[in-house]
Amino acid sequence: MGWENVRDEGRAADRALRSEVAAAVPVNAAQLPAAGLLWLLRSVTQDQYGAGTGGAFGPALLLVFAPLLLPLLGLFASLVLTLPATLLARPALRRYGGPEWAWRLAGAVATAVGWGAVTAALWHWPFATTAAVLTGLGVLPALALPYVRTRTWSQWGLWWRSALACAGLFALALGGGLGAVAAGLIKQYEPPKLTTAQLAGVWHGPSGAVLRLYPSGRAEATRLPAEPSDDGTATDVVLCDGAGRWEPGPAPDGTKRDGVLLKLDRSCGADTHWSISGTEHDPELFVLFGDPDAGTLWTLKRKT
Repeated sequence: MGWENVRDEGRAADRALRSEVAAAVPVNAAQLPAAGLLWLLRSVTQDQYGAGTGGAFGPALLLVFAPLLLPLLGLFASLVLTLPATLLARPALRRYGGPEWAWRLAGAVATAVGWGAVTAALWHWPFATTAAVLTGLGVLPALALPYVRTRTWSQWGLWWRSALACAGLFALALGGGLGAVAAGLIKQYEPPKLTTAQLAGVWHGPSGAVLRLYPSGRAEATRLPAEPSDDGTATDVVLCDGAGRWEPGPAPDGTKRDGVLLKLDRSCGADTHWSISGTEHDPELFVLFGDPDAGTLWTLKRKT
């Protein structure tokens, strides 16, 4: 009899979790368009390193396929964020009591911090930013699910309410974003202006890349990427060791972004224009090889 009770409790817990995920999918889907819009508004304050955006074609595709994508993305968010937060919150709620939403919110924060640590360790994503974004995505499910679970709505009724909430959240995000732009709180990124003296120094990049720029105009490179000077396609990159000359100036392709035109000796690849990025206090040099929409980005940071 005791074993049957354990199995019945296990089945009941399994059904409760499935019901939780089913309710969480529309809730998570409702917030994703607004979250995507906020991410897009934030992206204008960040340097895109000359990468293309695909024009209006990409957003048009998203609008066309949104009815199919949102349930899938909502399911993914529910499994990755809401379900772990629920598994953390329920035992604490049973043991210590208190408001359910508070424990759910604590579970959402703990889940976000956990994923932030994982992504920082595996892919070197910024921990604080990742944890903050994931926490933001976990707030609405944490607050809404205790209410949703008390309703007698059908799955269809939950989804059309989710659609209304989605439209409202998107309108709120759009109005707030446009207001922030009009008030000057959101400004488009502009690269810093660096003098020749500021450009001179030692710059380091991935794969052991080193670029030394001397005030005299001399340059030395170690494992520095460049396009082949002959018989190479636009996506080929060679790593060069050599010396040459450098001079500040805008990019030759008419983008008007200041940078460094590097001319290495020994036929070590074609001349390369390294564009300025970052900030005045933390500058970067970058070059994008290949297609602007799917090229290879190399960045160099100045050694402090």
